[in-house]
Amino acid sequence: MVALASSAASGSLVFSCRRTHAPQTAPAAKVSVPVYEQELWTSRQRQASPLHEVSYRGCFKPQLPAYFIERLAQLGDVVYDPFSGRGTTAVEAALRGRNVMVNDVNPLCAILTRPRLEVPSLTEIDVRLRSLRLGAKARSEIDLSMFFDPVTEVEILNLRAYLERRRADGVEDSADRWIRMVATNRLTGHSPGFFSVYTLPPNQAASAENQVKINEKLKQTPEYRDVRALILRKSMQLQSDLNAAARWRLHQAAACARFLENDAGETNAIASDSVQLTVTSPPFLNVVQYTRDNWLRCWFNHLDAEAIGRHITMSPTVEEWAETMLRVFAELYRITRPGGWVAFEVGEVKRGAVKLEEVAVPLGVAVGFKCNAVLINAQRFTKTANIWGVSNNRLGTNSNRIAVFRKPG
Repeated sequence: MVALASSAASGSLVFSCRRTHAPQTAPAAKVSVPVYEQELWTSRQRQASPLHEVSYRGCFKPQLPAYFIERLAQLGDVVYDPFSGRGTTAVEAALRGRNVMVNDVNPLCAILTRPRLEVPSLTEIDVRLRSLRLGAKARSEIDLSMFFDPVTEVEILNLRAYLERRRADGVEDSADRWIRMVATNRLTGHSPGFFSVYTLPPNQAASAENQVKINEKLKQTPEYRDVRALILRKSMQLQSDLNAAARWRLHQAAACARFLENDAGETNAIASDSVQLTVTSPPFLNVVQYTRDNWLRCWFNHLDAEAIGRHITMSPTVEEWAETMLRVFAELYRITRPGGWVAFEVGEVKRGAVKLEEVAVPLGVAVGFKCNAVLINAQRFTKTANIWGVSNNRLGTNSNRIAVFRKPG
């Protein structure tokens, strides 16, 4: 067995678990799972590569997948995330020389992830940006005046139209995809580094109606933002610590990376027994409203936010969440190779009243996995937790709770 925690277990969990192939009348087996609680990795957000600094709701820090990739996957092994979000697992795996496979029903996942594997040079990005005509007359089909200065809005609209033409014509390249990714990330935020006037943090877009109220409360009007300059500035920041070796590893991973947009419980395109390690964090019940938070990003990328939202797991009850996750675990068991691993990160919800690892462990065991441990990474207060409305560890989402499974073999 691979050692995952150096300290002694601080406790154990005992679950009633029943394998899915067992007769329904058979007695449930009692399974004792050790629990390790400590600070497993640093809580300092900028400890990881700046390449990760692309905002998305509900994402975990890069230290989490790094912890498991280093211990449970070798160079060239396939590392997978079925709920990939902004692609944290994928980027961290690529930086560490592993092969990448990601899945997410939200097409924004590939938009935010793929460019950070391909990584065009800053010179390519600069040349492409300079070639664009962003001042041509343009008009939006929706009112965006509460977010953007009129000249800034015209530049955004022209950039949006250019990117859509390139994609429709089948000539979109790595520079286009990078510019799309950065622009998607820079649409709205709470500093002059974004295209918009001051608003919510960049991982969630205010509605037009709420932005009007924010503007009235703060007595603000949108100021001009130079779209080209801000994209280039963010590009420089994202690539600030990439050396030649890191770029080579990213490009190697990009050459064979797979991006899927399936239900995580139905990934037929993935071969059985092919994945060494899965590191993932599924939606926690209906805590995050992905459709509402991403409506403006979807608009910029010509995506239907409402249609996407209907396919994202938003379970109002633990029972419905468990039903969905059972299908996911069954699929993970199929694609995991014998001896492979799953690190399934969940959290406390409903102010700590619901600890989802207590739900996830029996599900994984039921489909055939062995649960080796539950690891709890206890962290000090961070800005990310504050955005979630959490002021200390007692309320839960400032701690990572990871159920670690292994497929026998």
